[in-house]
Amino acid sequence: MDIVVLAGGLSTEREVSLSSGTMVTNALRRAGHRAVLVDSFLGLEVSGDIRDVFQAEGELHAVHVDEKAPDLEQVKAARGESGFGTIGKNVIEICRAADIVYMGLHGEDGENGRMQAFFDVLGIKYTGTGYLGSALAMHKGISKRMIEDSSLLKAAKSVVLHRGEAIDDAEAVGFPCIVKPCCGGSSIGIEKASDQDGLQRALEEAFCYEDEVMVEQFITGREFSVGILGDRALPPIEIIPRGGFYDYAHKYQAGWTEEVCPAAIDAETEKRMQEMAREACRLLKLEVYARGEFILTESGDIYFLEMNTLPGMTPTSLLPQEAAAAGISYEQLCERIIELSLKKYR
Repeated sequence: MDIVVLAGGLSTEREVSLSSGTMVTNALRRAGHRAVLVDSFLGLEVSGDIRDVFQAEGELHAVHVDEKAPDLEQVKAARGESGFGTIGKNVIEICRAADIVYMGLHGEDGENGRMQAFFDVLGIKYTGTGYLGSALAMHKGISKRMIEDSSLLKAAKSVVLHRGEAIDDAEAVGFPCIVKPCCGGSSIGIEKASDQDGLQRALEEAFCYEDEVMVEQFITGREFSVGILGDRALPPIEIIPRGGFYDYAHKYQAGWTEEVCPAAIDAETEKRMQEMAREACRLLKLEVYARGEFILTESGDIYFLEMNTLPGMTPTSLLPQEAAAAGISYEQLCERIIELSLKKYR
């Protein structure tokens, strides 16, 4: 098949996306597909027939993810005035020429449903969840409300603040607490606050990224991820940061975090966690694949944190590790995502 792997974009998770997209492109080429990596913001120069881009061969060089998020002003300057809004030159034309677009974007346009809705209007097929599920899962405040009535899912106490609002409600959550942008990812802008001064600093940091911020009760326990692939729940993976909080650097720097998969938990706890991930997918209208995040307390309670609709596919990402534990290679995972996605259009 002719496949566009759409990555990059103009979000703080840009480098993560390019790292994922490069690996996916290489895997699809090894599997015999004519895959091309396209940066959704910078676009691609094309001379001649648009379909010639699918003739590209060979392995792409791996993209290194720095400890800090990229400078987006530099990215904007690199493109100049070409392209249309956040869509780069020739992006739409190349995507329309493909059999399917593998959505490798992270952050705003990739995960909030805008790109998916745009593709729906244009009749472009793409992998993963549609625009509605993407939007519901992306906003942490909305997704929490969507799961409130579930008998299976338990979530920490939280409140959403808009820029300029008083922090009285945030203080009611209690300390310690976690402050995070409502629509962010990769732990960018997330801070833990232990007191009033820490809360104020954390809010100032989070509001640098968005106008809506969630303040959430900090739950002490072990952190886990559960991937969903079609109707199959993958083995849970435990995430153990070394010497710190599971932030942007711990997620993407090799050796900063220990990951155990399959996780060292009993069969009953594993089953409960997998059922919760399935339930979250159902309530948030997620399709094809996703990855849920959970906290397991010492008393055995499982708290739902959030669902990720476009899980990372970098060398340190969790979903490929979970798939491998289930006997699914990286190449097979990429092809399975495409296969399940195409079923949406039949």
